[in-house]
Amino acid sequence: MPELADWDSFYVIVGSAAGGLIGLQFVVLTLIAQRLPPRAAEGGAAFATPTVVHFATVLLLAAVLRAPWHAITSIASIWGLVGLLGVVYAGIVARRMCLQSSYRPGLEDWLFHLVLPLGAYLTLALSAFAAPAHPRDALFGAGTAALLLLFVGIHNAWDAIIYHVFVNMSKPDN
Repeated sequence: MPELADWDSFYVIVGSAAGGLIGLQFVVLTLIAQRLPPRAAEGGAAFATPTVVHFATVLLLAAVLRAPWHAITSIASIWGLVGLLGVVYAGIVARRMCLQSSYRPGLEDWLFHLVLPLGAYLTLALSAFAAPAHPRDALFGAGTAALLLLFVGIHNAWDAIIYHVFVNMSKPDN
């Protein structure tokens, strides 16, 4: 499919970045596991797990969009399903953020853990519907969603590291 050939380098770069960042998340979590605060599991489910899910989604999109598809409708149905599942997952994350008691989320947390990922997943789902009539625009929509999820994941991973280093690690042992 000629439309996808133009996206080769983009998805190689974005997919490689997402795969590498997933690995770094595991390293960081291993390093901070020695000083986990109380109720870390519920905070992790609300804040750390979604970051890995976003990176994994980008990696999945990169792999799927680089496969040798013969029609845009086939690939669009897959990325549309990923987008719809992401919207559902954003609802789960919102619920977890509200129920957890280890950290009180601020505006930036709501923006980067809920609003922007939800926007990315909605963009992904909606671009799938546009793909049969406007494949070029739909591919830009999918690329935008993937890039947004990658940047959101980078922000959230950095934010979590800063929180653990400057807040949790600075507290004396009990």
